[in-house]
Amino acid sequence: MNKWIAAITLSLAVGSLSGCIISVKPDQYHQADWEKRESQNRQEIARLSPGLSLEEITHRLGVPDFSEYHDQNGQKVQVLFYRTHRNHGDGVTSKDECTPLVFKDNHLSGWGDEAYRTY
Repeated sequence: MNKWIAAITLSLAVGSLSGCIISVKPDQYHQADWEKRESQNRQEIARLSPGLSLEEITHRLGVPDFSEYHDQNGQKVQVLFYRTHRNHGDGVTSKDECTPLVFKDNHLSGWGDEAYRTY
């Protein structure tokens, strides 16, 4: 009899340990992450002013999505690209979804597409 009571008690205990399963779409969290990141990048870029150092910008915005370096007539030009908007729903960040920040000799000289085209 004690074996039956133990077996029933064990069955009830195991049954009570099983929980309900909640299904959440993985894209829901992924989408919220990149939307938040884009929003934060746009807000931070809106607060920029020319002359800020490369170090200050990377401290504020973190690691860029892309970067380029050029030597233009002896002047060091570095361009950092930060994701600010979505153009493609493919889950991959591309340069056309980023805002370029142009640095000359390690100081911010401009940002946006026009600054990138004319540096």
